[in-house]
Amino acid sequence: MSADRPEPVRRLPRAQRREQILVAATEAFARSGYAATGLDDIASEACVTRVILYRHFDSKTDLYQAVLDRMCARLDAHVDEPVGGFSDASVDGLLAAAIESPAGFRLLFQHALREPEFKERIEKFRADITAAAFLQIAAVVPDKALARWAAQLAPVVAIEAIIAWLDAGQPEPSRAAARVRQAVMGVIGAAVASEVDCSLPAPARTEDHP
Repeated sequence: MSADRPEPVRRLPRAQRREQILVAATEAFARSGYAATGLDDIASEACVTRVILYRHFDSKTDLYQAVLDRMCARLDAHVDEPVGGFSDASVDGLLAAAIESPAGFRLLFQHALREPEFKERIEKFRADITAAAFLQIAAVVPDKALARWAAQLAPVVAIEAIIAWLDAGQPEPSRAAARVRQAVMGVIGAAVASEVDCSLPAPARTEDHP
């Protein structure tokens, strides 16, 4: 074969090719955002032609939706508590899903909410998580207003703690879930505390230099 000719795209089973495109699209969308990512960018990332991409997805919107669906399915596989509350198992499941697809986790919980076409769906998704958290937290926080406050905050803390852990290079993986749970328990502890000490540690003093 001439060196000037491009390598032919290897034929793959349809499901495998679709998964290849979804993986590439997840990375591209998480890196550059929905508006700034074109189908040509995704085709290049997936090492396929635009024609092949269109055999699987009708539009960029269709592809983005499929990426979100794929990540939601991954969460469902790990978080087996649709109505059982926001528990230790929920945190473990969120972390496992984030490890499997860091880009997908960031896309779902950070980027998609900024996209007008997908904002309503993500808001509904977050509302479901908050409702699940309230079921768990209301059992230990008798004040319903404080329970609602903690239910709004606890999932945010868990998600942001996981994203921060990913960004930090995934330090001490064996203790990551325990640390995330500890952060969530800080929220619940603040909701049940009869007296709250709102003072923060004083900043470390540094020596003056001439």
